[in-house]
Amino acid sequence: MVIKQATMEDFDGIRALLKANHVDYIEEELKKDGFVTTNMTDDQLSRLITVENGVTIAKEGEEVRAFAFAAPWEFWKEWPFFAYMIEHLEEYEFEGQTLTTQNTYQYGPVCVDRSVRGSGVFEKVFFASLATMNGRYPIMATFINQINGRAFAAHTQKAGMAKAGTFDFNGNHYYLMACRVK
Repeated sequence: MVIKQATMEDFDGIRALLKANHVDYIEEELKKDGFVTTNMTDDQLSRLITVENGVTIAKEGEEVRAFAFAAPWEFWKEWPFFAYMIEHLEEYEFEGQTLTTQNTYQYGPVCVDRSVRGSGVFEKVFFASLATMNGRYPIMATFINQINGRAFAAHTQKAGMAKAGTFDFNGNHYYLMACRVK
């Protein structure tokens, strides 16, 4: 398994993994094992890869087995959900510091193919993604849908993230999560 920053050569594999695990396409009984809620156009994914250098992947041969997205808030502002988060970010604190668009960046979604879940790939991709922002931001922030117990457990138990608060958006309940970038 190779952990690396994605290039456009990895585009189709990332797109396929995203679709296979997106809440809009996944079967109801599989949602208990985790799901992704953020969707992207081809242009947005291309910009995330080429302009933001914001996609960390795990590759096994030619197959993309996991990814983690990360970018400054400026990249995410065109999504209504992230615009809402940006508007309310300063209402939250992490380790006594008010969260802002200047001292945090948005991480996620992260996705691990079912074939490699439980193998340590999540942690490798998470920490490699975190390292890409070292020196740029002191804090990483993200959200987890409160019904996505697998994601909450992975991020708190394996990645050491902490809950900075909760919020609601379009009838869904979310945890605002944060951790130090080291």
